[in-house]
Amino acid sequence: MSASAVIPADAAPAAANPASGQPVVAVRGLTKIFKDFWGRPRAKAVDNVDFEVRPGEVFGLLGPNGSGKSTTVKMLLGLLYPTRGHIEVFGHSPRHVATKAKIGYLPEESYLYRFLDSHETLDFFGNLFDLTSAQRRQRNEELLEMVGLNQVRTRVVGEFSKGMQRRIGLAQALINDPDLVILDEPTAGLDPIGCREVKDLILALARRRKTVILSSHLLSDVEDVCDRVVIYYGGRVHAMGSLKELLVQPDTVRITAPLLSRQTMEKVLAIIRQDVAAERIQIDNPTQNLESYFLEVVRQAKERLAETSGAISGSRVAAYLRGDAESAPETDKVLERLTLSAAPKAVESAPAPAAQGAPKVDQARLESLAKAAAPEPPSPSLSPPPPVDMDKANQKLSSLLGPPPDR
Repeated sequence: MSASAVIPADAAPAAANPASGQPVVAVRGLTKIFKDFWGRPRAKAVDNVDFEVRPGEVFGLLGPNGSGKSTTVKMLLGLLYPTRGHIEVFGHSPRHVATKAKIGYLPEESYLYRFLDSHETLDFFGNLFDLTSAQRRQRNEELLEMVGLNQVRTRVVGEFSKGMQRRIGLAQALINDPDLVILDEPTAGLDPIGCREVKDLILALARRRKTVILSSHLLSDVEDVCDRVVIYYGGRVHAMGSLKELLVQPDTVRITAPLLSRQTMEKVLAIIRQDVAAERIQIDNPTQNLESYFLEVVRQAKERLAETSGAISGSRVAAYLRGDAESAPETDKVLERLTLSAAPKAVESAPAPAAQGAPKVDQARLESLAKAAAPEPPSPSLSPPPPVDMDKANQKLSSLLGPPPDR
């Protein structure tokens, strides 16, 4: 850790707490320097970084563009070699081949084969992890349903929008049921519904003790799902800890109450003003965030008009990702409480009995109508045309062309 880093005193490494178990990811003194063609240092992307990620934790990597987040992720995956420092993933080097089978990765840009459809894409990645055909088939169905691409499974991914490519990219990152999921800007290009689904999925993975590393510059996404975060700037970690530790304002108290009458409000303010200056007291009405309001509007719209030609909101987190489907909490239903309306199922009723006193069918009349509607027999084929006299045709052609030119 660099000398300029500001770390809360109680943010001790997970290894120091026996109850937390062995850390999934351990980083010590990690440094990455990019060099030019002649080997001269060009940019120090990551500078002496230390952190640990515990089992079942949602860990956030925050920072502005170019702060070193994606470089750190690539070194955790073994895609880049560190200049200095030590990395362990599941107790092994990031280049340990068997360890990679436990990792699911969604890169910042979706790298997909343009001429494969959704099902073929997932089948290809499932083959890389030696899944059986039955496992691939089952997981493909569950994942396509989960990410809302079940209705467009026959379209090649080259025709997908950026948001739809992120959806299929997220599905391929989960095809192997990984123990460590690394998501680099997972909500980039997604609409607010897709962002909410990704966050619900991350929470569902955490409930199964899966470890998630989330790299993002969208602070609202991180705030909703992360247990701990590190904040990068200039390749260094400048703050680390739980969100409660970092965001709480211990010198301020908020009191939320139902709407009070004017007389009661004046009494309360009079008591508070005895200890606090009047200019430091703020009174306003609480508001919901824009995401909650947007999702409520969409939910109401879906009740009136349920059809769309694009990606739809997923129904449930895939069963194999939830683990025990029977004991899964109701909150595993992605966006059910936000966007899915309770559409009544069609009830098949028994055939109604024939009405009493109905007129009998006139069989004679019915037979006459059937005969009248019968198709007419095909007409006999026309006789072939008479043969053409080729001699007359040649004479006619010669007269049109004229005598041959003199040579």
